[in-house]
Amino acid sequence: MVLFALAALFLQALPASAAPSARASASPPVVAVSDGVLRGQVHDGAQEFLGIPYAAPPVGNLRFRAPERPARWTGVRDATTQSPACVQFSPFGLRDPQAVSENCLYLDVYRPRDARPGANLPVLFWMHGGGYSQGTGTQFGGRTMADLTNTVVVSINYRLGQLGYLALPELTRQNALRSGSFGLMDQLAALQWTQRNIAAFGGAPGNITISGQSAGSGSVCSLLAAPPAAGLFSRAILQSGPCTLLAAPDRAQAETAARTYATAAGCPDPKVSAACLRAAPADRLTAAAVTLPTSGPAFGDLLLPAQPSAAIAAGAWNKVPVLIGSNRAESRLFVALTQPYLTAQQYTDQITATYGPAASQVLAHYPLTGYASPYLAMSALLTDSTFACHTYWSADTFAGQVPTYVYEFDDPDSPTLSGAQVPGVDMANAHSAELAYLYDFTMGDRPLTDVQVDLGNRMKRYWAAFARSGKPGVTGQTPWPPTGPRHTVLTLNPVADRTSTAFATDHQCGFWAGATARSTSSAQRSLL
Repeated sequence: MVLFALAALFLQALPASAAPSARASASPPVVAVSDGVLRGQVHDGAQEFLGIPYAAPPVGNLRFRAPERPARWTGVRDATTQSPACVQFSPFGLRDPQAVSENCLYLDVYRPRDARPGANLPVLFWMHGGGYSQGTGTQFGGRTMADLTNTVVVSINYRLGQLGYLALPELTRQNALRSGSFGLMDQLAALQWTQRNIAAFGGAPGNITISGQSAGSGSVCSLLAAPPAAGLFSRAILQSGPCTLLAAPDRAQAETAARTYATAAGCPDPKVSAACLRAAPADRLTAAAVTLPTSGPAFGDLLLPAQPSAAIAAGAWNKVPVLIGSNRAESRLFVALTQPYLTAQQYTDQITATYGPAASQVLAHYPLTGYASPYLAMSALLTDSTFACHTYWSADTFAGQVPTYVYEFDDPDSPTLSGAQVPGVDMANAHSAELAYLYDFTMGDRPLTDVQVDLGNRMKRYWAAFARSGKPGVTGQTPWPPTGPRHTVLTLNPVADRTSTAFATDHQCGFWAGATARSTSSAQRSLL
């Protein structure tokens, strides 16, 4: 998927979680889980348990296999250091120095300072984005969320790139689900670990909310449609990754791509390709993927029988309450990283080349005279036609079946990701802008202001209330009604949150739903 190959760019901007700097004098917390005893630490008032194995290292003969249970350990395992990131398949990689390894199936758990076993706290289970090709859960600290909202936060790693998603028949026939979506199987294994063990941290095993952003939101879509995931979670949060936008490849497409990749990796012979790929150095596997990006999970196997959006539309999914949303100007990130200084002539030429006979309609709806620059015009067009309207359509599909709550993040002064700033280009409200308001890391160009911290705290409370009860209502904050026929949306803004029914009009979704617009939906994404 072109869109999420580019979405992977944002993760180069996220710093790895800083080394703990503010330690309390309390004794280190100790927790017994199914595989042994863990000693965590107190950090900024909350408790954290880092680098916990939820599966055996997927190395050697376990490479390209379904995850297996981790080995038990004796004594007390130190849980104060985060694990390496999984092997990165994006050419951009992680911006900050950080260990990278195939031995990466670990998770971090954050809990309030006074949490105890049996507290039955709601659990937020987080899956990072990065185009299914890069990133790590260790970049998303959950200390503030946990302590402020009295919840337990779990942030995971999962296999990426072709190590995580390779539908080669020689590999898929070796597991019970007949699937090459090893990254999705990792997420499933991490959920199973969480359900088995989270009570020891004070979490409620029967009240787990899966959440993710970008490709992490695509992973939420897949888990919603995956029969083996039934009963493992109670709610779902989708940030900037609507299911109707994230089309998974079918099995035939995925197998063709996998065969091409195996050849590029030096393992063309089906008779020995499985053994060859397991023996290949990791750098050869990443090098082979440079021109063959992964598309994430494929459908058509026992893990993911149907396209997630189709399964959800048909009502054949793991039905739970849904919270879904996007950012006001998502595509500013992608346009800024590809053509920030777009000229008026280039804008018109690209629209004409992309939309053909429909170009005049597109230009009439997105005239250059309506925007301060061609960059902003292109960003608005792409935001509306991809993220915003697909969020609107996905939300409507959910709302016909389960309680559904919709948001739009709108901070016109939000910080910009480090490494993504472009001189003179406004990237506020772009893809991933909301993450610094929900998790513990600093956006690249500046920390949040006091007013933005207040917005972030309100957002954390909304998210936690939804995880607790399936309703994001918070006493003293703006009421957040479920969406319905009028498509009510809560706008998250530093000055004041507010509800509105103008989302579809603001983003011209009526136009993009038209027959002409639909016929160009694939072409329009080539602009990203």
